[in-house]
Amino acid sequence: MRWKSFGRSGLKVTELCLGTMTLAGQADEQASFAILDAAWEGGIRFLDTADCYPIPIEVETGGRTESLLGRWMAERQNRGDLVLATKAYFAMGRLPLHRGNSRLHLRKACEASLRRLQTDYIDLYLCHGWDETVPVAETIDALEALRREGKILYAGISNVRVPEVTAALLEAHRLGVTGFDGLQPRYNLLYRELEDSLFPLARSQGLGIMVYNPLAGGLLTGKHRPGAAPAEGTRFTLGSSGDAYRARYWHDRLLTESARLHGVAAQHGISLVTAAIAWTLAKADISSAIVGVSRAVQLADQLRATEITLPAELQKELDAVWYALPRRPQEKDPRISDFYGTV
Repeated sequence: MRWKSFGRSGLKVTELCLGTMTLAGQADEQASFAILDAAWEGGIRFLDTADCYPIPIEVETGGRTESLLGRWMAERQNRGDLVLATKAYFAMGRLPLHRGNSRLHLRKACEASLRRLQTDYIDLYLCHGWDETVPVAETIDALEALRREGKILYAGISNVRVPEVTAALLEAHRLGVTGFDGLQPRYNLLYRELEDSLFPLARSQGLGIMVYNPLAGGLLTGKHRPGAAPAEGTRFTLGSSGDAYRARYWHDRLLTESARLHGVAAQHGISLVTAAIAWTLAKADISSAIVGVSRAVQLADQLRATEITLPAELQKELDAVWYALPRRPQEKDPRISDFYGTV
């Protein structure tokens, strides 16, 4: 497991990051601990969570994943050997003040996350989305205050577009503060629009990139087939998040390509899971790829991606897929607000 710099910051992260939105939800506590232990044994030292997890996102269950992580770290006594990322933005209560990127909400959310995680600092604290109702200067200033107090060490933002990142960079420069150290966008071999937009900006400004959905929400596991309904219990069937995953990926052309690539990878003796993640890790702009499972055994193929170099012929096949796809297989690309509900 390689360690990589997170952009031009001093933060170092493992090239695979364990995403935890299935923990304390799809996976019960015993299964969740087994997943975390398997990731640890596999060399993963970077964990990504959020205060609103597990999925499906509901106010009543928000915080359970962070609390489970806190118990696991306390039992294993390994907090000092982990890079811990968590996020805030989505509703943790019924009132407007319980959500968003305001100074009030970010401070309360951060302090609540610290309590649940049983730690006194968060390595990487991210806004889970862009908040159009709050001036970005307020958000940047709130993060800087948390940084000065030692409650967070680095800051970032997820699910954001180039104009928004640019606005945040300009505001941080005006205020004379660090601002965001990195980004957490969606990226995989079926969704590569960021290569011509967000990635060049991040590269020029030294922002780290940790990508999610390297397996297209499970579509690239090869278990889904064109013409069949999504299997119950997968991310394509879980409440409002299932609706958004289907909007993103559940299209005949994508299902057909996934099935075809499953066969192509098998010809090289490599699972499509391993191939898709190895393809992602090979991108120079990416500091880390977030992988997630609901059972510990599923991690094996994902961890194997750190150990291989893709055969040139398979690399060529994977590279070519995006250019043969319609650029907008769905009517619109769901924003994160569509994924979890509006702010």
